[in-house]
Amino acid sequence: MAGRARVDDAPERLVRAAIGLLAEQGPSAVKARTVASASGLSTMVVYSHFGGIPELMSAVADHGFKELGRAFAQVPETEDPIADLFAMALTCRRTARENPHLYDLMFGLSMRATYRPLSDADLRLSGHSPAFREAHAHVTAACERLVRSGRVEQQEPEVIAAQLWSLVHGYITLELAEHFVEFDDAVAQVLLPMGVNFSVGLGDKRARAEASHEAGTRLYDSIVQGR
Repeated sequence: MAGRARVDDAPERLVRAAIGLLAEQGPSAVKARTVASASGLSTMVVYSHFGGIPELMSAVADHGFKELGRAFAQVPETEDPIADLFAMALTCRRTARENPHLYDLMFGLSMRATYRPLSDADLRLSGHSPAFREAHAHVTAACERLVRSGRVEQQEPEVIAAQLWSLVHGYITLELAEHFVEFDDAVAQVLLPMGVNFSVGLGDKRARAEASHEAGTRLYDSIVQGR
């Protein structure tokens, strides 16, 4: 039975081993041999469960999106949807900073040149991933509440969510590449005012948008302190 348990949990062990290698050494370290060694399994198990490294990395990206979705779910629904959305933005930033190489993989920003490309676009592109869509649904739901609140002009919540995700993702990508080193506090000096400007552009009042983003910061801090 113990041997069977080892086989049954092999996919999870391989995924976690790959995530660890990404965090500690980067994508160049992720090979069938190194993943197998880190998980305590044989190299053949990588191929028998996933078919190869590209499929394993697709599973790793899905795992990352599931973790992001769980992190979004920890943001409580308050009466202020803009505060909730900014808390989610800060949550996404924290997730990216905890394992930048995993974040890059999730959004197709880094791939080893030796990876054989997947033939199925649904597997290759993260936007087709059910795990991504589940994580994104938390953002869309908050955008739906924002539109219902009357604080912004009437428009499709999915469009607002896509615009907001683009804004936050752009900030995170630049920050991970150390493009904001000239700022003492890039979140306070770049991300927060950018979020305020975005909210005002949607139709919110500037003073109210600023208050909501400050509330979102406090909400996020309370979540982190409770982890």
